[in-house]
Amino acid sequence: QVQLVESGGGLVQPGGSLRLSCATSEEIESFYHMSWYRQAPGNQRDLVATIMADGRTDYADSVKGRFTISRDNDQNTVGLQMNSLKAEDTAIYYCYGRRSATSYWGKGTQVIVSS
Repeated sequence: QVQLVESGGGLVQPGGSLRLSCATSEEIESFYHMSWYRQAPGNQRDLVATIMADGRTDYADSVKGRFTISRDNDQNTVGLQMNSLKAEDTAIYYCYGRRSATSYWGKGTQVIVSS
């Protein structure tokens, strides 16, 4: 059973930073790509950032220049460094991975940006 476990969420003031981490139970190189999604109350789940197996990355326009996705093949983790956080970044953040034509989701970690 493939598992993805997020950590690192919390409460932060506007302008602050947080780093999320997603630990996988399988070798991360076995995933075609890994992504972070987020879902605010009453909203749909939106794609935030993706990192491909070859290291290429892509970001939603709303987070470009502020968020950075990374992958640690030795630790089998995917990180999301979030800087210059805004109130509108408040959401539950989910880790997603696609492997062997199957999609996997973590249970999410809450991020609240508030003064």
